Amino acid sequence: MSEWKARRFWKAVSTRPADEGWEVRLDDRQLRTPGKQPLILPTEDLAQAIAAEWQAQEAEILPHTMPLTRAANSAIEKVAPQFEAVADMLTEYGATDLLSYRATEPEVLIRRQADSWDPLVDWAAVELRAPLRITHGVIPVDQDPAALQRLRAEAAALDLWGLTALHDLVTIPGSLVLGLAVIRGRITGAEAHRISRIDEEFQIERWGEDEEAREAAQGRLMAIEWAERLWHLSRRG
Repeated sequence: MSEWKARRFWKAVSTRPADEGWEVRLDDRQLRTPGKQPLILPTEDLAQAIAAEWQAQEAEILPHTMPLTRAANSAIEKVAPQFEAVADMLTEYGATDLLSYRATEPEVLIRRQADSWDPLVDWAAVELRAPLRITHGVIPVDQDPAALQRLRAEAAALDLWGLTALHDLVTIPGSLVLGLAVIRGRITGAEAHRISRIDEEFQIERWGEDEEAREAAQGRLMAIEWAERLWHLSRRG
């Protein structure tokens, strides 16, 4: 038996204002989430970007080619109902933030980590008032609860779309500080990806890289960049 596949059923894609936001329409049908909730978007720019994803579909609908649509679905169906829980989960990344855990050797790796990570740790201490404690090796370090609370406040102060974007900007590189640095415009998504891969790149220099690992890294970079794009497209004004 052949697998069922969703097929394109519409001719035209359009956007229009709706319910204090924007909607995408496929012919005369309002675009909805998989759970049948109205897909109301915060800005015209995001609505148009999602409309372009649907317009680009040909005979068969390919969800993996619609990252903004999938992110919008997640925002409405997954993040909105558990906003505070998502903020709590992201705060846990701050408690074990990648930037806090440093190598003990060799010296070249120690220097690379310090050169890229120390400026962001300093930025978090000054701009976010959330100084991170640093450890070397795998010994856990307890972060200052007050610093973690300030990091959580940064996440919880975002709107639905910002928190949805922040989710991938944190969970993919493994650092709440990196994710907030992208949101705040301190670094780009591509820079966050590079900074998070210092250890991995060092190992590649020593032992080489296989194709599967290269493709996985490229996939993570693309996901981070799409999250960054969601953040910018969802900004009002």
